[in-house]
Amino acid sequence: MDQDSTPLRVAVVGAGAFGRNHLRVYRELQQAGYPVELAAVIDPNDAARTAAETQYGVPGFATIEACLVAARLDAASICAPTLHHAACARTLMAAGIDLLIEKPLAPTLAEADEIVQLAREHGRIVQVGHLERFNPAVRAVHALLNRPMFFEVHRLSVFTPRSLDVDVVLDLMIHDLDIVMKLVGEPVREVRAVGLPVLSPKVDIANVRLEFENGCVANFTASRVSTERVRKMRFFQPHQYLSLDFARQDLLMIDVTAAAGLDLSQLAALAAAAAATGPGAHPSPGMAIRKVPVEAGEPLRLEIAAFLDSLRARAQPVVTVEDGRAALALALEINAAIASHARRTGL
Repeated sequence: MDQDSTPLRVAVVGAGAFGRNHLRVYRELQQAGYPVELAAVIDPNDAARTAAETQYGVPGFATIEACLVAARLDAASICAPTLHHAACARTLMAAGIDLLIEKPLAPTLAEADEIVQLAREHGRIVQVGHLERFNPAVRAVHALLNRPMFFEVHRLSVFTPRSLDVDVVLDLMIHDLDIVMKLVGEPVREVRAVGLPVLSPKVDIANVRLEFENGCVANFTASRVSTERVRKMRFFQPHQYLSLDFARQDLLMIDVTAAAGLDLSQLAALAAAAAATGPGAHPSPGMAIRKVPVEAGEPLRLEIAAFLDSLRARAQPVVTVEDGRAALALALEINAAIASHARRTGL
C-alpha cells in the first residue's frame, strides 16, 4: 500500500457524549473506504471505556501513556473535559501525534497559548472542533458575503448535565463567536454582556453585544435552560438580508434594490413575512426572495474528514489552533464583562 493510501491510525480521548460521536464517525469513514483506522479509545472511566471497546471493537486504555506504549498512532481526537485539554495535547504532541481538539481549546488563555506553542515546536497539525464552521449552510454563506454590518444570533438549548464544566459562553455561544469573527474579519472594538446562572453554578444564559472596528454590530443570545432548541443567525449587508438555520441547514436570502427604499429596521420587520411567503415571491416592490441551495451533510463528519484531509496533505486545517485561541480569548473577555456587570448590579 503506497503512502497516500496508508490508513491514518486514530485514537479518541474521552468516551463521553462528544467522544462517542467521534468514535462513530471515524468508524463510518473507515467502513466507507476512507483511509483511516479507528485504533484506540482512551478514558479513565472503566464503564465508558468498556462500552466503547465493545461497541467499536477497539482496544481501550485508561491513560494516554498506556495507549502510546501499546499502539501506533498518527492522530487523535481530544474529547476529554476542557480542563484536561492542555495535558492531553502536551503528551500526544510530544509523541508526534496530530490533534483534533474539541472546543473550547482550553479553559484559560495560558493553556491555549501553551497548545499553540507546542504545535509549533513539534510541527504538529492541530484543528479545533468549531463544528458549525462545517455546517453546510455556513459554508454556503461565504460566497454571498458583501460587508455584513448587523448580526442577530440565537443559540438556545434545553438543560442537560453535559458540559457543566464550562459556562454557556464557552459551551454554546463560542460556536457563533467563531463564525461571526470569521465572517466579519475585523477586530472587536467593544464588548457589552450580561449573564446569569440559573440551574448550575456557572452562567447558563447570556446576552452579548459586540461592535467591530468597521462598525459592524453583532448581538448574541445563548441559553442552555430554554424550553426549545433554536440555532439561528440573521444578518444584514448592503441591500441584502440573510437568514441561516443551523439545525435545518437552510439559508434564505432577500435582495432589496436601492429603489425599494428600505432601511435595516424595515427590512428586519419584513423578514418573517418574507420567509413565510416563500422563495421566489415578491412580498414588497423591490424585494426578491430565494432559498440558497445547500448540500446537506453531517457537520461532524465533514469536520473530521477535513481534519484527516489536512493530515494527508500536511496542510493548514480549516479551523486552526490560532482560530481556536481567538474564539477563546473573545469568550473569556465576554465572561469578564458579564462578571463586571454582575458586580455593578449586585446580581
